[in-house]
Amino acid sequence: MIPVHEREAFVDLLLSRGTVDVVVREHLRARLLGEQPLRVKLGVDPTRPDIHLGHYVCFRKLRQFQALGHQVVVIIGDWTARIGDPSGRSSQRPMLTAEEVQANAETYLEQFFKVVDVTRAEIVWQSSWFGNFTLEDVIRLASKYTVAKLLTREDFAKRYEEGSPISITELLYPLLQAYDSVAIQADVEIGGTDQLFNLLVGRDIMREYGLEPQEILTVPLLVGTDGHLKMSKSYGNYIAVNDPPEEMFGKIMSIPDHVLGDYFRLLTDIPDEEIDRMLVEMRAGRLNPRDAKEHLAFVIVSDLHSPEAAERAREHFHRVHRLREIPDQIPEVPVPGRARVLDYVVLAGFARSNNEARRLVQQGGVRLDGRRLDDPEEMLELHEPVVLQVGKRRFARLLPRAEST
Repeated sequence: MIPVHEREAFVDLLLSRGTVDVVVREHLRARLLGEQPLRVKLGVDPTRPDIHLGHYVCFRKLRQFQALGHQVVVIIGDWTARIGDPSGRSSQRPMLTAEEVQANAETYLEQFFKVVDVTRAEIVWQSSWFGNFTLEDVIRLASKYTVAKLLTREDFAKRYEEGSPISITELLYPLLQAYDSVAIQADVEIGGTDQLFNLLVGRDIMREYGLEPQEILTVPLLVGTDGHLKMSKSYGNYIAVNDPPEEMFGKIMSIPDHVLGDYFRLLTDIPDEEIDRMLVEMRAGRLNPRDAKEHLAFVIVSDLHSPEAAERAREHFHRVHRLREIPDQIPEVPVPGRARVLDYVVLAGFARSNNEARRLVQQGGVRLDGRRLDDPEEMLELHEPVVLQVGKRRFARLLPRAEST
């Protein structure tokens, strides 16, 4: 929980950083500073089980609401998934069986709770109210909105103008999503910027049912690893929340330099002032973007896995990356299978004495197959050829000799 004396600054941060639309800002701010816990709604589409860092942006925002003592309400859209959910698409998504929805939802929630506090989250299934909906209920809901208003949604308007088909199911979907807010009496609904229209429909429908309209907060759509399109499995430019640490670290290291600022602001808690300083240093050529990405990757992997996993992932990346930089032709040096680190440095010809070798190791300039060696007295056992590197440009392949008996 956020201490009382820090609450106002934290609320301002929640409403500004990593946020696009806030409806209605001052009203929501006042409610966030109040003592009454709010019900913060997130609708989950269980048509796919995978979650990527684009979803993580939204989850982090929910975690901020929880830090202020508010209740997250996750709606599993199992009913709309079974009838087809075309939200934000130019064509309908496939209808799913109840078993498929259940399996996807369980996988989704497992990843979701890596970020959001399970003790302050309520999970509800949409079918608990729509399962008993009658035709009369559907007609009554549909009567509360007009086709003209629905056609103001950007993708509907474009398809209508082009003469592309729009099914009745698609027109009903925003109303069904809006009714979810009525069913749980949401105080706030959060979603990506592509969901703004549907969230606004929720406000209108809540008024029609005599409820105070929900506040709205949208978060940016994270650009994928290609640096242009939004992160999506369909585009193959995604980083999955469940990626192994080494894979996640490597993917983050591959993002284009120009998206670094957004990734830092949307995916970490690093202060804006520090991010601004890094970006200035990068533009001035005083900070290598590779080092900034490494910092970013370490923070994200630490959050989604652990600091220990992040350190192992960083070492793995260094090892693989540096091995790629090894020249094709390097000297091969026969060495004993067991010796101290400093002995190998001397035997490879990189130092003229043990003292010089000790200094090289203590300065952090000695690596074995990419792993930095910090203790000059460490005893190593070699069972196969390995690459010893000193500094950036000196390499030798150590060939361990079988010990004589």
